Amino acid sequence: MSQIATIIRNATIVNEGVSFHADLLIENNVISKIAPNISVPFAHDEINAEGKILIPGVIDDQVHFREPGLTYKADIYTESRAALLGGVTSFMEMPNVNPQTTTIELLEEKMAIGAKNSAVNYSFFLGATNQNIEELKKINTEDTCGVKIFMGSSTGDMLVDDGGTLNQIFKNVPALIATHCECETRVKERLEQAKADFPSGIPASHHPIIRDEIACYLSSSLAIDLARKYGTRLHILHITSASETSLFQNNVPLEQKLITSEVCVHHLHFTDNDYQTLKHQIKCNPSIKSQKDNDALWAALLDDRLDIIATDHAPHTMAEKLDMDYLKCHAGLPLVQHSLLLMLQKVQDGKLTIEKMVEKMCHAPAVCFRMVNRGFIREGYFADLVLIDPTKTTSVTPDNIAYICGWSPLDGSTFNNAIEKVWVNGTLSLDNGNIQELNPMRLKFKAL
Repeated sequence: MSQIATIIRNATIVNEGVSFHADLLIENNVISKIAPNISVPFAHDEINAEGKILIPGVIDDQVHFREPGLTYKADIYTESRAALLGGVTSFMEMPNVNPQTTTIELLEEKMAIGAKNSAVNYSFFLGATNQNIEELKKINTEDTCGVKIFMGSSTGDMLVDDGGTLNQIFKNVPALIATHCECETRVKERLEQAKADFPSGIPASHHPIIRDEIACYLSSSLAIDLARKYGTRLHILHITSASETSLFQNNVPLEQKLITSEVCVHHLHFTDNDYQTLKHQIKCNPSIKSQKDNDALWAALLDDRLDIIATDHAPHTMAEKLDMDYLKCHAGLPLVQHSLLLMLQKVQDGKLTIEKMVEKMCHAPAVCFRMVNRGFIREGYFADLVLIDPTKTTSVTPDNIAYICGWSPLDGSTFNNAIEKVWVNGTLSLDNGNIQELNPMRLKFKAL
């Protein structure tokens, strides 16, 4: 990979809670200098970033890229390029594919696909089942982001519902455990009741009543009880309800938390009022809930009970989403191309500061997952960077959606920012919407 030094001049750098004007020097894969006025004697490119915003690359800790086995919906090649277009420079991908990523051998096969086809940095979760505890114990925590447990069923049928198995996983697995938390018993009971109540078809708006706040709380609290019992490093994905926010702490530094949490952009953006217009487009597990829950998620995000903003990017074909009744419609929505733009819009709308946004989308994932030299604009760190132009707008249309599925629940939206350039490991990989030279790496982690 041929590289030349680059100086980004006069940028407004947003990093570690402050915004400041400076130059930044990229040499090879890393940020080598940050200073008010950088001068170097060797050949280099220069980029004038006056009036533009430079942030660390976004790290998305939960995506579903559907490869192998479900590539009619998505694949690592296309979805990682959609991520790049959206300013996401690193992703961690889920195991509910076909075959399910439940052995070290299958995990390494996915890593090989990432090395060949990904446009950005990558890692993949090893999936838990009721039978593979011995395989989970073999995980290398410096090469893999963690173990994923579906404590509620979702796309892919990887439910782990045996109490003894859950205890053994939390007790014996040496890695970070990430959980999807919904109480399966309650969800099934409420689904059967909904079938009886709506014999001609369950409306999309009933989804948050079937997969309700109590189902989420019961499962999340169980995961936390198990983690506390065994001292396990637990990360609960996609928190959706007001009651769950009470389960998390904000009185210790993030680096010291054994139990952390994630909230997704769609749960921050949509409410149950949106089922009326978007219907099954926004059906996802856990469900999008009420305005009360949305308000509580924002409050918990801002006071640091919720740690990370991610996407749970989960594409399905249009036919799987729109032309089906409730029981047949697949759960999940594609979001990775527009998550940063959506949250920048929330900054402009006054929901949070840009410094807090960068903390939750860039810094916190790196800290929570112990990533090696990523997530911050620091000298010696990998140069994963995003240059934002706040004077331009970006519209979401079918013509510019990069996903294989070809649709977005944000279709028709216009955002008051544009992603101008993205560097991945020091390589300019995106320039004004055009994908350039790629330089992705397998993510590395500090030992747990």
